[in-house]
Amino acid sequence: MVDHILHLSAGKLTLYPGGYDAFERQRAERQAQLASAREKQEALRDRLRDYVARNSARASTAKQAQSRAKALAKLQPIAEMIDDPSLQFDFPDPDELRPPLITLDLAAVGYGETPVLQRLNLRIDPDDRIALLGRNGNGKTTLARLLSAQLAPLEGSITASGKMRVGYFTQYQVEELDRSETPLQHMTVLMKGASPAAVRAQLGRFGFSGPKATTEVGKLSGGERARLALALITREAPHMLILDEPTNHLDVDTREALIQALNAYSGAVVIVSHDRHMLETTADRLVLVDGGTAREFDGSIDDYIAFVLAKDPSQPRSSGEHDNDNRKINKKDQRKAAAEAREKGQVMRKRANAAEAELAKLTAQLKAVDQAMFDPKSAEARLAKLTMTELMKHRAELEVQIAAAETAWLEASEALEALVA
Repeated sequence: MVDHILHLSAGKLTLYPGGYDAFERQRAERQAQLASAREKQEALRDRLRDYVARNSARASTAKQAQSRAKALAKLQPIAEMIDDPSLQFDFPDPDELRPPLITLDLAAVGYGETPVLQRLNLRIDPDDRIALLGRNGNGKTTLARLLSAQLAPLEGSITASGKMRVGYFTQYQVEELDRSETPLQHMTVLMKGASPAAVRAQLGRFGFSGPKATTEVGKLSGGERARLALALITREAPHMLILDEPTNHLDVDTREALIQALNAYSGAVVIVSHDRHMLETTADRLVLVDGGTAREFDGSIDDYIAFVLAKDPSQPRSSGEHDNDNRKINKKDQRKAAAEAREKGQVMRKRANAAEAELAKLTAQLKAVDQAMFDPKSAEARLAKLTMTELMKHRAELEVQIAAAETAWLEASEALEALVA
């Protein structure tokens, strides 16, 4: 939905033109350029040091060596890419268990004596990656609580390995953390009897090392508290992770780190999430919670979206359609109508082609402006003279023109399709 990204990192703001995909691409290019520049600078620094070391003692080259030493002192170091500990997740791998981990056999689950889900038949193996799909209120969280043994079945049976450990994450756990305590205090209480080194190692898996481990929870961001909750539920290396909306407090970079950690984790994963990207990149089994039960969904996330948005195809025909089917048109009128349709079609085709050409021209101009904003050195001569404010103003004008060209093209195309249909 956006056409600019303002990125805050290491106390600095950088403006990137375009949407999120363009931002990721440009940031990766900038990182690569920065890494290359650092390598070149280090090579230059090494050459200068070597020259100074070899030539300072000789009178004939002492001045040159002194000059090189001054140049070396003036070299401003290029900042390294920041190694953000919040982008590090490392779920501890559990010991192996024989499959299945859990089996549901005609189970029902609910609250009190009222079932929410019935006729549940499900098997989960140690390497499964399962996404629970369904509209809000259909019972996804209820099923997750059954799998985590927080709810007992009302009927049927649930069979689980006696040695299985489950890590269950909910968005509410983040808010329930004691804000006056530190991550180290939280983990020490839950890992009672463990050595201080083991406690700090578990915290370190989730980026809580050094001062972060002793910072009060109330001073942590929402994303940091979510990471702490994940660290707490995985302290015993669970065989199965059940994650109910794990990304609600996480920024986009940390979400990617979580996805990578889940894909590297050797245990089973059950996810409830509205984050489509996360489901597409982690889940290989889809379970649809709908109509008071849960069943395997045979398809992809795209198929599920289509299923949710599907409309009833059985639309009754209007009464006028039957009249039109039976209306008789003489040949003269048919030829006249055909000629008019061809003429209109030619006009619409010309309009569509003109709008398409205009759209391509404006898009190319927009790309040139984006290049000038991102890398002024490679900008076209006419754009290199403009300030950032002027470039942004020009870009906004182009966007208005592009929107108008797109509208013209769509209208002409739709009119042409209507004539051909």
